[in-house]
Amino acid sequence: MNNINSNIESPPEQREELLSALKARFEKNMNRHKGLEWAKVQAKLETNTEKLWSLNEMERTGGEPDVVGQDRTTGEYIFYDCSAESPKGRRSVCYDRKALESRKEHKPDNSAIDMAAAMGIEILTEEQYRELQKLGNFDTKTSSWVETPASIRKLGGALFCDRRYDTVFLYHNGAESYYTARGFRGSLRV
Repeated sequence: MNNINSNIESPPEQREELLSALKARFEKNMNRHKGLEWAKVQAKLETNTEKLWSLNEMERTGGEPDVVGQDRTTGEYIFYDCSAESPKGRRSVCYDRKALESRKEHKPDNSAIDMAAAMGIEILTEEQYRELQKLGNFDTKTSSWVETPASIRKLGGALFCDRRYDTVFLYHNGAESYYTARGFRGSLRV
């Protein structure tokens, strides 16, 4: 995905602060990325400054991004938002631009799809969301929009997930709806 802000480069001290936070999270949660080494992840990050900018946006909005795997074909490291609850800085958003524009009043400030695009990340799919849930208990008090199939979106709906009763649930809602406890989780490949 092309980041619309790819020309923005974080100041060196901000990059160092982010790398330090990512390293600490990586080392604290080794169960999320067994067999991977931080030094290799960091080397890849340092050569992809636009991806660092996106990771910083994930961090700034409360996502607590962490490595959850590596694509063995491309060698890319895969980051997901791993905050316990849906990222605080990305809640109270409807699903997409069309949903936002369809609201006559009480419009949210943004949509999940637009925010993700501006950050240079992608919203998790249902499959990715379920993969994340194998690494811990996420969204036990909140919920997160997930990528919605075009056939459902065409009819006005959108999908979201959460974890309740030790089970991951997939639900639907009108795409224009928004709630203080619903945000979205993103993924980034580096």
